[in-house]
Amino acid sequence: MAEATFYIDEDVGEDTPSQQGTESSPYKTLGFAVLTHGDSPKFLARKSTSGHVPEGSDASARLEWKPAAKAALKKAKNYAAQHQKKAAREQELLVQRSKEDADRKKVLDDAKKIVLEEDKSLPKAIRIKLDNTDPDTVKLGDGKDVKGTRVRIFGRVHRERRQKENMFITLRDGYGFMQVILTGQLAKTYDALTLTRESSMEILGELRAVPEGAHAPNGRELHADYYKIVGKAAGGDEAITNRVSKDTEHATLLDLRHLTLRGETASKVMIVRDAVEFAFNFVYKELRMRKVSPPALVQTQVEGGATLFGLPYYDETAYLTQSSQLYLETCLPSMGDVFCIEKSFRAEKSLTRRHLAEYAHVEAELDFITFDDLLEHLEHVMCRVLEVTLSDPTIKQHILDLHPEFKMPERPFMRMRYSEAIDWLVEHNIDFEEEDKDKPPRPHKFGDDIAEAAERKMTDIINRPIFLTHFPAEIKAFYMPKDKEDPRVTESVDCLMPGVGEIVGGSMRMWDYDELMAAFDREKIDPAAYYWYTDQRKYGTSPHGGYGLGLERFLAWLCKQHTVRDCCLYPRYFGRCKP
Repeated sequence: MAEATFYIDEDVGEDTPSQQGTESSPYKTLGFAVLTHGDSPKFLARKSTSGHVPEGSDASARLEWKPAAKAALKKAKNYAAQHQKKAAREQELLVQRSKEDADRKKVLDDAKKIVLEEDKSLPKAIRIKLDNTDPDTVKLGDGKDVKGTRVRIFGRVHRERRQKENMFITLRDGYGFMQVILTGQLAKTYDALTLTRESSMEILGELRAVPEGAHAPNGRELHADYYKIVGKAAGGDEAITNRVSKDTEHATLLDLRHLTLRGETASKVMIVRDAVEFAFNFVYKELRMRKVSPPALVQTQVEGGATLFGLPYYDETAYLTQSSQLYLETCLPSMGDVFCIEKSFRAEKSLTRRHLAEYAHVEAELDFITFDDLLEHLEHVMCRVLEVTLSDPTIKQHILDLHPEFKMPERPFMRMRYSEAIDWLVEHNIDFEEEDKDKPPRPHKFGDDIAEAAERKMTDIINRPIFLTHFPAEIKAFYMPKDKEDPRVTESVDCLMPGVGEIVGGSMRMWDYDELMAAFDREKIDPAAYYWYTDQRKYGTSPHGGYGLGLERFLAWLCKQHTVRDCCLYPRYFGRCKP
């Protein structure tokens, strides 16, 4: 029998199963030919001298077929051997995976046969939240002589792991965490073997103290005797750990805010927010201030028309409120000092880390006060709110987890007049950035509206709360009265906090009718729509003042969050109105 011969043409050959290795259907490489037919046949090879065959060229101009060189054949044999070894290994892995899949299928099929039933002979389980440590309600067993309370808990799987025949689950219910141990048949059911994070569960069992040297939330663990899955969470590609992680882009995390909120950082911020809002209500009640609920739909402006959200209101035009201040002022004669915690809206096309289109606004108005009274009140409220918030050990721990360096602000707060701030910025070479970017930065001068970046840099360097007071009238709202000793400036204040900047803006309010009407005229605002506001100056006017505090900015400072967006349940700002 004639010796088999195969052809390799490096220019026009192809390494595909459809090639026959003949002179008219050659392979491209010697390695593929040896891999396909072994090393015993004869191999003839050729290639053009230039390594390129011009289209339409005469085939006779190319080199003759020649036996493959020994070195090339040796190299081809090595290539084929490595490829065969790799293919064999892949086949082994495929067989192994098939066996593992079959074994797992058998385990799962067997697991489906296990049916759990609650042991009715056990003591009736007491339903508790996961943070319940009341010794009158729950007692811890030692796993030997002392029996612990049998409890019923509900929550979602925060973490899970296996250790030999046992399964450890950390359950979360929004109030706390609890470690649960599944043993025996409980750890072998289909539900246990396919358990996914965020699945919701009902679990019954005995509470026991953790063994010495071990750690678990509240120093205890639940030894389950029965459980059931209430709602199984998605797994695989749809698992929450694949959709939300520390490497996920921030914009995507905001799109998936409903899932991000389940994370420890986001949930702690929201829980602290609840505590802070409660504290504001508590402190205002201590001060005998009354809470009111002003309207969100208005037909007047407080902070300038450029930031109003307009909308049709039947046959009229209305706006979403920028502030409830004007309405709060109308309550002073009949209710005394008042406050509200409502949403305010600003149509600013700003993407800075401290701006929102919708935010929680803590606002208050105080009657028969001086400007110094206002500053003292503000300082007291902010510090007292912190005291009340930190009095809850759980909330305090959340704050320290988020902001380990947090310390109560030193009192009294630093007082700095606007003119002194201008001098400070000049001395520290922090320049004023012109809106016209073609103009170079210049030193600050009186009358400049100090930019956010410069203001924050100053606050961070001084590193303590600052009451920045007495701003020029030209850069403040129309209703702020001028200082009697320096008519260039107003009785106004911003409270600046390190890391965030301004979190409070306040002032005395014009209480003289003629002065207020002149301010309307100066700002070219028609006072007719404000008749209900100007009437306050006609019927028993009084010196009064107030302020607005941005709750999200306060939280960003307290919880050391880079942006106020992370302090909202679902943030709304320029370019985002979902989910």
